[in-house]
Amino acid sequence: MRIFPILAALAVATLLAMSILARPQLMAYLGMDAPLPEAPASETQTAATPATDTNTAPDEKLVRVRVRKLISEQVDSAVLLRGETEATRQVDVRSETSAIVTSEPLRKGARVEAGDALCVLDPGTRQAALEEARARLSEAQSRLPEARARVIEAEARLEEARINQNAAAKLIEDGFASQTRLAASDAAEAAARAGVSSAQSGLSAAQSGIEAARAAVAGAEKEIERLEIRAPFGGQLESDTAELGSLLQPGALCSTVIQLDPIKLVGFVPETEVHRIQTGAQAGARLAAGGRMLAGQVIFLSRSADPETRTFRVEIEVPNADLSIRDGQTAEIAISSAGVKAHLIPQSAMTLNDDGTLGVRLVDADNVVAFAPVEIMRDTPDGVWVTGLPEVADVIVTGQEYVTAGVKVAPTWQELSQ
Repeated sequence: MRIFPILAALAVATLLAMSILARPQLMAYLGMDAPLPEAPASETQTAATPATDTNTAPDEKLVRVRVRKLISEQVDSAVLLRGETEATRQVDVRSETSAIVTSEPLRKGARVEAGDALCVLDPGTRQAALEEARARLSEAQSRLPEARARVIEAEARLEEARINQNAAAKLIEDGFASQTRLAASDAAEAAARAGVSSAQSGLSAAQSGIEAARAAVAGAEKEIERLEIRAPFGGQLESDTAELGSLLQPGALCSTVIQLDPIKLVGFVPETEVHRIQTGAQAGARLAAGGRMLAGQVIFLSRSADPETRTFRVEIEVPNADLSIRDGQTAEIAISSAGVKAHLIPQSAMTLNDDGTLGVRLVDADNVVAFAPVEIMRDTPDGVWVTGLPEVADVIVTGQEYVTAGVKVAPTWQELSQ
């Protein structure tokens, strides 16, 4: 009774199995064509992707940067230093003798000319010593004629003795004189010769006495000259002169004199820049206090470097007729040098490579990035003047931090800048 439902269930199960597992055979048995299987959507998209990437991938993967074409210009260069003003001359005027100051003191800041008396000292007995030295000189000079007369007299006696000696010698030859007479004439000639030598010694002693007396007079006069301590050159007093009544010993300070017109600007040039400076070059400076501008000329460039800093001293002479520039003021100095080819670039375009070298990144004709080191010449409100680039340089001004040398980029060009 229940066989029919079971057979029906088996038939339905068989039909379903054939429709799933053997569908193509079933469709062919029934006389129907099976449609072609559709490719999965993912495979279709994958197959189409290569053709699309061939045209679009390079532009999508390249980093976009902004590039500016820069052309070098001839720029007047300058060596920049930081220095200070310095007096042309400064000296501590000191005493050369010991005495009491008898002059009223001059106050610091006073103007003095060369030869002006700064300190006057008490002469004491120096004038008397001078008179004594002069008297001794007169006495020594008076002895000189007597000494010369003695020399003349001794030379005359020597001549007479020689004549007598010659006469005695001839008489002996002719047999008219004895040998004793000849010996006496020889002794007289020797005595006359000794007399001449003594007279000449007396003359030399008289001349030496005169020279000694003259030296004593000169010493006494010099000692009196030292009683007035005078300014060696025109300038200003940097300190008060010695006070009235004070005792000055040799080497004691009378006052300090300083010369400020013209004044010097002193700086120190590094050895990498010294070859760019020449004596006679024009220079300018700006004082740190007040910003006053100065102009002058290089008058000295050291030939020897400082052993500690390896820098070279340079001096610039600047007029200072009104004495408004003081000694020791800080100044920013610019010394003119020969012009060089340079590029004006935005300060933001500079970067560092992996070695820490300052430079910029360029692009070549194939849009490949390259790094070029630069040296800064001058900073201006419009940018930075640098050297070290080719005459025409394609500089990356935006995006340089996202690329490295050897990478190809997609540049966007800015207008030409000169």
